[in-house]
Amino acid sequence: MKLREQDHLAWPFFEDAHRRLAADLLAWTTREIPHSAAPESDADVDATCRDLVRRLGDSDWLRYCVPASHGGAFEALDVRALCLCRETLAQAAGLADFAFAMQGLGAGPIALYGSDELKDRYLPNVRDGKAIAAFALTEPEAGSDIAAMRTTAHRDGQGWILSGEKTFISNAGIADHYVVFARLPDVGDRAFGAFVIDAGTPGFAVTDRIRTLAPHPLGTLIMHEVRIAPEQMIGERGKGLRVALGTLDVFRSTVAAAALGFARRALREASMHAKSRKAFGKNLADHQLTQARIARMALAVDASALLIYRAAWTRDRIADRVTREAAMAKLFATESAQRVIDDAVQLLGGRGVIAGAPVEQLYREIRALRIYEGTSEIQKLVIAGDLLGE
Repeated sequence: MKLREQDHLAWPFFEDAHRRLAADLLAWTTREIPHSAAPESDADVDATCRDLVRRLGDSDWLRYCVPASHGGAFEALDVRALCLCRETLAQAAGLADFAFAMQGLGAGPIALYGSDELKDRYLPNVRDGKAIAAFALTEPEAGSDIAAMRTTAHRDGQGWILSGEKTFISNAGIADHYVVFARLPDVGDRAFGAFVIDAGTPGFAVTDRIRTLAPHPLGTLIMHEVRIAPEQMIGERGKGLRVALGTLDVFRSTVAAAALGFARRALREASMHAKSRKAFGKNLADHQLTQARIARMALAVDASALLIYRAAWTRDRIADRVTREAAMAKLFATESAQRVIDDAVQLLGGRGVIAGAPVEQLYREIRALRIYEGTSEIQKLVIAGDLLGE
């Protein structure tokens, strides 16, 4: 069996710059990120993430997280490039994808909606890997229901005062800045704001480290009368949800791309095992049940790629918003990757559940992607709402 993992680069969704990016990044990950067991302790996870951000910056891969005006690779954030980066990094290591993704998501609101002053202050360090970024939207009682958030921001004449709590925040404790979303009760019931808060600001604290299936730096943020300057607001007063949803509209397709990378790695591992493992007198690959399983996995991978890069191409070339397309891509790719990886574990048998084995790590990495940046259930509502609202 021949695995043609780069065939999709010939699709008309891509330009030569994207093809070069994919080839160069694949070569870099093969050389720089050898597969190994994921770190387990919080200290090791934090140190690994810091090191990955630094190396990604040193090798110029974080240029794809910022626009050309601030040292980026493209004039504006290019979703196809972001997806290719996440797909490729995810095949190498879950934390490598995580480190890249959070630099993009944590800088995205600033790049898309921030003032020139905010862009000048934050984007160059994100690009160079000298500063770690974070995106703080989720709250204990406001996950999928963003409008239910309770964190508030009040204007006191000298700036903004924020109070509240955020949870399940990636890079909590290691980030240098956090993009935080808050309700603006002084402006109106449905008014929200987006703000940049520097780590170490008085009243701002990280508590309750959260341990998950796949070790990532996650935690809870507590804000008690955090005072920040008025220019730390991103975008227009009262339009914070526009900043949040507009940013997620760009990066949701990249979550699907990470799932695609995990699924590609699972298919590769399963295929190699099937060709080398003997059962009942012949290779697993010669059994029809194995062939049917591999075919189902390959179909899911290619169908996911088509949806992902349709959404990315549409955002880059046709439309400012791709809410339905991105929702379809994320829903299908993450759900499909879960099944593909499960198939790989089943095919490998006992070897698939050994702690630290590639498919065992993939099994733990994929589960969260069906939840964060909009659960599968929310994606279904988005898709149906778009169609039925016409």
